[in-house]
Amino acid sequence: MNPTTLNLLAVSVFAFTILSLVGPLLNISPGAVAIALTGCAGVIAVDRFGAQGKGGNLLIDLVSRQSSEYRQRILHHEAGHFLIVYMLDIPVESYTLSAWEAIKIGLPGLGGVVFNTEAIEADIAKGSLSAQQINRYCIIWMAGIAAEQRTYGNAQGGQDDQAKLRLLWQKTERPAQGVDTHLRWSLLQAASLLERQETAYEALVTAMESRASVTDCCAAIEQHRVETEPLAAA
Repeated sequence: MNPTTLNLLAVSVFAFTILSLVGPLLNISPGAVAIALTGCAGVIAVDRFGAQGKGGNLLIDLVSRQSSEYRQRILHHEAGHFLIVYMLDIPVESYTLSAWEAIKIGLPGLGGVVFNTEAIEADIAKGSLSAQQINRYCIIWMAGIAAEQRTYGNAQGGQDDQAKLRLLWQKTERPAQGVDTHLRWSLLQAASLLERQETAYEALVTAMESRASVTDCCAAIEQHRVETEPLAAA
């Protein structure tokens, strides 16, 4: 269960616990509280397993967006993805910085960077995805965590990104015991790219914060990017 769902469930349980204590003072029976709690838990379960947690993400996002640090974390996280996607020569189609924007384009998270995945899906289906291609996508998925750690010293998001990496690892039938090592390798590679492109990253953060178009965001990167060496093999 992801942290968003856990937070939502914890808040719900706390609220109903308080309600059960003060319920008698408000002439609310314990049975009614129990029924409401069961119903709430059911809704959370349906949202988690039937809607990829989108409802919970939206609720938590609406509450959490009152915090400037929360909004900045999402911005820096998604800028990390955006920069690495661009640096690996994969066209960016769009980006979002809130759960509602993500839901509108079919993404399950609190934000996202959209790029064309048809090629990787076709290669997975054919079983022709090379080790280099796997490395590229794994680095992209770890870039958001790397960006948060670079800015704040830790990462609060990225659970969905790690799940994507693990799913890709499973689909390509690679040894299960190697996934954690590759996750750490991908995170280090993403962090290294972000460090080398620090000026371009900061320019991108500024552009995304002003909700610049994808074209303008790419121009900001291009104006400040430096040439880097090819990716090392895992």
